[in-house]
Amino acid sequence: MLAGKAIVVTGAGQGLGLAYAQRAAALGASVVVNDLDGDNAAAAVRSIVDAGGSAISVVGSVADWDVAAELTNACIRQFGAIDGLVNNAALHHLEFPWDETEDQMRRIVEVNVLGTMYCGTHALRAMKAQRRGAIVNVASGAHIGLALRATYGATKGAVASLTYGWALEAMPHNVRINAISPTASTPMTKASADDEARFPESARLPGKGAPPASVAPMVTFLLSDLAEGVTGQIVRMTGRTINLVDHPSNAAPVEESEAWTEPTIAAAFKDVFAGRLKPVGQMAKTYAWAPSLGEDGLAGA
Repeated sequence: MLAGKAIVVTGAGQGLGLAYAQRAAALGASVVVNDLDGDNAAAAVRSIVDAGGSAISVVGSVADWDVAAELTNACIRQFGAIDGLVNNAALHHLEFPWDETEDQMRRIVEVNVLGTMYCGTHALRAMKAQRRGAIVNVASGAHIGLALRATYGATKGAVASLTYGWALEAMPHNVRINAISPTASTPMTKASADDEARFPESARLPGKGAPPASVAPMVTFLLSDLAEGVTGQIVRMTGRTINLVDHPSNAAPVEESEAWTEPTIAAAFKDVFAGRLKPVGQMAKTYAWAPSLGEDGLAGA
């Protein structure tokens, strides 16, 4: 299904990235394995080669512009083209927003957002020139909202927006951009589970994820010609279930006024929007909203 294609997979030394790389190779692709850990990258390459596949490694952080460029350059140099990119490399941590540190936030944004942008930019330049290719970004249900994961979710919300924007730009050049929102049991989720012991029970996620190998077929489908015509989509994949994630949109009804004021806005929320407020987050938390108007016409405490 991927015979003759050359694929770059970032963060492929373990977990989901390793499963994506191994699946792509098993389906005939030549694979560039990227990881920050050189030993993990080498082991991933060995596992592919020992199974009869073709792979090389490029070690380094996707948050480094030059490393991101080398992923595309090495793929073209070794295999003649770059037909696919899986933007899988990411960091994750749990924290209350008021306890976040600058270093924590900067590190996760640099890898999850800039790393995805850097790798995608270099790959898109090559794909645009050759007029073919497919990119699979990795989003997360956390971008809908999950307790303790606001920063991680924000980075994945950025990845979702990149997916929509890149898909529009790449369409005329025969390049498809999609994203997967996977649930799986990986070293990252194991670390998160250990970390959850610091937080209230109500903030913990129920159940366990699927094996990474059960999620990988969605990525290889999106990389393959079977997905022709599929672009700009985010697919939720748990190993047993799949569904499309709704795109953000402006909801109806639309209220109009010549000149909105705080009291008329409050009235619109009370009379029109109060019953249409969306539950918050992946776990669909609801809340009560019933403002009282004070003598000044503004909502009281």
